[in-house]
Amino acid sequence: MYFTLVSMMTESSIEWTDATWNPVAGCTVLSPGCSNCYAMRMAARLDAMGMEKYKGLTRKSGGRAVWTNKVNLDRGVLGQPGKWKKPRRVFVNSMSDLFHEKVPDRFIDKVWNEMETHDRHTFQILTKRPDRMFDFVLKRNSVPANVWLGVSVEDNEYLDRIEWLRKTPAFIRFISFEPLLGSVAGVNLTDIDWAIVGGESGPKSRTMSPEWVGEIQASCKSYGTAFFFKQWGGANKKKAGRKYRGKTWDTYPTKYEAEYPQLSV
Repeated sequence: MYFTLVSMMTESSIEWTDATWNPVAGCTVLSPGCSNCYAMRMAARLDAMGMEKYKGLTRKSGGRAVWTNKVNLDRGVLGQPGKWKKPRRVFVNSMSDLFHEKVPDRFIDKVWNEMETHDRHTFQILTKRPDRMFDFVLKRNSVPANVWLGVSVEDNEYLDRIEWLRKTPAFIRFISFEPLLGSVAGVNLTDIDWAIVGGESGPKSRTMSPEWVGEIQASCKSYGTAFFFKQWGGANKKKAGRKYRGKTWDTYPTKYEAEYPQLSV
């Protein structure tokens, strides 16, 4: 379904970005990292508030909101990046996955054109469908430097997503190990520029072991990958904090800092 209601970019509290931009809403539970997805809870809340864009995207199951596999495309927000004067880091589709199977290539092309045109912004794309991202990028045959490509990996059962990412052309490749649900000891970070690590937050959140965090940090040191520690998570993520080994780790890729110094603060 398409929407023409113009929704403004939302300033974000997500530690590694400045704002979110959602041309797509709605998704599908694909792997264990999706089970307690904050976007499902948020979509249910926005639906209850009467926002048409989020209508019918979730249903109640076991006392919580889960995706219905319905996806809505919001054409109304496609022109928004051109209206943002200040350069920003923008997380694309925090409420979905741009490479969801129900998002047509022609719509992804429209999103891509916007990102390519407005290169004062940095657009950060995360997917659990890196095979489709790989195919799209090869057909598109261009990835501008301001478009970062990333994958979500929750444990060592999903390391194949990194292999798809590694062979996908991109200026910056990154991994979000969030929610980190198990060990990924010795993970191969060859050609990976940035690793974000975070524990699950919210109701029924699963605990992240400090040992798992240390394993990823060790791999980052070995491969020269920037390490960003997002949060410990838990039912009260603010109380748990985001310090690891006594400090805050808000590191971005070195080549990004050189290319976009105005955003590297």
